[in-house]
Amino acid sequence: MNWLTRRQITKALLWSSGALVSSSVAGPVRAADEGKHGGTLNVVIQPEPPILVSLTHTAGPTTRVSGKVTEGLVTFDLDFNPRPQLATSWQKSEDGLSYRFELRRGVKWHDGRDFTSADVAHSIELLKQHHPRGRGTLASVREVRTPDPHVAEIVLDKPAPYLLAALTASESPIVPRHIYEGTDPLANPNGRAPIGTGPFVFKEWKQGSHIVLERNPNYWDPGKPYLDRIVIRFIADANARAVALETGEIHYAPDTPVPLGQIETLKANPNLLIETHGYDYQPIVYRLEFNLANPYFAKPEVRRAVAHAVDRDAINRIVFYGWTQSAPAAISPALKQVHNPGIPRYEFAPKKAEALLDAAGLPRGPDGTRFKVFHDYMPYGETYQQLGAYTRQALSTIGIGVTLRAQDVPTWFKRTYTNRDFDFMSNGMSHSFDPTVGVQRLYWSKNFKPGVPFSNGSGYSNPEVDRLLEAAAVESDPAKRRELFYAFQVIVATDLPDINLVTGPNLTIVNRKVRDHTTTIDGPSANFADVWLQS
Repeated sequence: MNWLTRRQITKALLWSSGALVSSSVAGPVRAADEGKHGGTLNVVIQPEPPILVSLTHTAGPTTRVSGKVTEGLVTFDLDFNPRPQLATSWQKSEDGLSYRFELRRGVKWHDGRDFTSADVAHSIELLKQHHPRGRGTLASVREVRTPDPHVAEIVLDKPAPYLLAALTASESPIVPRHIYEGTDPLANPNGRAPIGTGPFVFKEWKQGSHIVLERNPNYWDPGKPYLDRIVIRFIADANARAVALETGEIHYAPDTPVPLGQIETLKANPNLLIETHGYDYQPIVYRLEFNLANPYFAKPEVRRAVAHAVDRDAINRIVFYGWTQSAPAAISPALKQVHNPGIPRYEFAPKKAEALLDAAGLPRGPDGTRFKVFHDYMPYGETYQQLGAYTRQALSTIGIGVTLRAQDVPTWFKRTYTNRDFDFMSNGMSHSFDPTVGVQRLYWSKNFKPGVPFSNGSGYSNPEVDRLLEAAAVESDPAKRRELFYAFQVIVATDLPDINLVTGPNLTIVNRKVRDHTTTIDGPSANFADVWLQS
């Protein structure tokens, strides 16, 4: 096999947008300032994560914890350049069908066992089978060869132009084979008390209250981490989160932790800053998703009526305080090179919606209601509750009675993805750095797997969509890949298994004493080895 040289690899095409990135450097990501040892970083995340390792779950709160304990092969700086983590260097074969990773030596799992290539091979296989995005991202992986304890070779059946970008800790965590082998990864206790290679060691999870992570004294990067511990708290009330930030009780709060209407007030606090970076790896699109098994939403006319009844400008103004932009396509406008602006559109037109419902044989009853449905909004904070309230009001104007269901996170997951006992829901989905990673899972019929969260929740199945997505996943030519994604977006906009609404930036509110907190594209999900507290 002919391997590209390290210099040639720096010209490898990684992103579908055509951006060029380096493939190998000598050491880990370095922070801009010299750090100071000691101290406890107090973090708040909301809601409480359902599990602490992102092997089988892509919930945002899970990724915020996972990467600090369990690492990936690579990470990426703010300019989308790959940097070593558990892999020190890598090479891609000329035909794009093999990646060879030199693994870091001397790395120990937190239980003292050696980290080896066998852990990498086992993790990739688990991710391919059980990760909501991994089934698509790693579909081309034929095998992972381990010719040496410190060499792993990922062999592909077909090219996967996005592969390296998917090998970060938050997306593809490397877990200990000796803990997972021969077990059900969905039920493995490591998900609740993780053993990793990261800079912080899991100490305690007191449900409903907090998680404690302590400094790993045997971390492979000498002198790191700087912090003694991280305490991750769960504060359900948004006003209480705001007070904790203002008083300095909480130092770091990702994922827009307070209602957007309070941001201006917090910006006026001289001890706080608002950070918008660190979310480029996972741009979020807010959406309505139909259960296509529901007798009402199985009718295309009803789905189109709903599309005509919602006003994205009003959603931006009322729910998001002007922070978002319209995002009607199946691929976020943040992915500029593959986003199709020419899809069929459904303008805000309640009269058209009424006419469609009449034509579908769903007239208004004596009370003005055509039919009634339940709406399950994702219980990830006040913004989703407000989006649910807007949806209820918008559909009431066309005669659809909507009952909102508030519930905790585990109940929501079980109702929507496991039991499929829902009519339609609202959620926010990451489109990630590449559509094959972040978007395919939402529309690919092979990813309709009850019990798997953040997958094809609608139960959508279209053979042509499957064909286009599968072809795009292995197409290395950016122009041809764009054509495939353009065609896919047109079909989805016609079928309407969901309604993509708006996209916008996530915000982190951070105390100014916290230094080097955002040095990678997955900021809040990074390992925090470089974070330190200024006196």
